[in-house]
Amino acid sequence: MEYHDIDISRHGHAREDPADRLRRAGLGGVFRPRELESVGMTRDQLPALMRAGVVERVGRGLYHLATAEPTENHSLAMACTRVPRGIICLLTALRVHGIGTQAPSAIWMAIPQRDRTPNVPELRMRFVRVSGPAAIYGIESTQFEGVSARITSPARTIADCFRLARLVGPEVGVEALRDALRRRVVTIAELTRVEEVLPSRALRAHLELLVL
Repeated sequence: MEYHDIDISRHGHAREDPADRLRRAGLGGVFRPRELESVGMTRDQLPALMRAGVVERVGRGLYHLATAEPTENHSLAMACTRVPRGIICLLTALRVHGIGTQAPSAIWMAIPQRDRTPNVPELRMRFVRVSGPAAIYGIESTQFEGVSARITSPARTIADCFRLARLVGPEVGVEALRDALRRRVVTIAELTRVEEVLPSRALRAHLELLVL
């Protein structure tokens, strides 16, 4: 496909394949219109890019390259684009880390206590509010389809499943703990450190049995 009718330079100095320009700038996955500024483009050029088949709209205010191959984390990329302050957690974090057998139908995301609940109608999401140490401890940086994201670490995720058993069910944390230890995804020491910062009597009881 050719794109001779699209001038992707803000000042009109150069013409090139806009898909290549977006891809080199790290916008090959899901992006928001304002991010076009990083490649010298404006949101006003989106209609022309869509007519030319360069980009597609995948949600309210969300776009991606038409040639992009969605991965199993496509919905996570969309969620993290829409809620950049969110943290992937609980059942969704277990799936990303490959721990246990959970296959959540919704995306679990932690958000700051005082933030307004995000409106993301195109995705099924469950939000958990966090504050204090829970908002910063055991959080890792990652990417989903090129979208910057944050996720709870394996040890923090397991601890959260015990701490928030009322939300995910009492059996989830136990299964995750056994699976992660068996496959050496986490250590007892790592879990103990998390429990010291984010206390859970249920997790502590299981850890004490393991070290006897």
